[in-house]
Amino acid sequence: LAREIEDRLEPVYAACDLEPGWYDVLATLRRSGPPFQLRPTDFATALMLTTSGTTKRLDRLEAAGHITRQPDPGDRRGVLITLTASGRELIDNATALHMANEHGILSGLSADDQKKLAGLLRKLITTLPPAG
Repeated sequence: LAREIEDRLEPVYAACDLEPGWYDVLATLRRSGPPFQLRPTDFATALMLTTSGTTKRLDRLEAAGHITRQPDPGDRRGVLITLTASGRELIDNATALHMANEHGILSGLSADDQKKLAGLLRKLITTLPPAG
């Protein structure tokens, strides 16, 4: 099911010129609220990625001009990742298309079924035993 859904999500991301994994990074920054900044460790935690996987995505997003990395004024050793104006425009446009796409994916379920599914998935994720 996860692969089937991903097969329906990826074309929307590609149509928005988002490389795989970019949507999650940009959406995480956008959800953080103004000034749309996070530290790399916050990303790794939020995205459930290794720091090296996060760094690779950040490098590519920075090269594309969608994020910047700057020294953290509150921590000499730290860095702040900030969503740029182009990154914000990109994620806002992509999110509108993504939400419409998700609505279509879920259209086979009634509103009540969608609510039940959300509850069951929430229960599953909170009761999973630790990996390994």
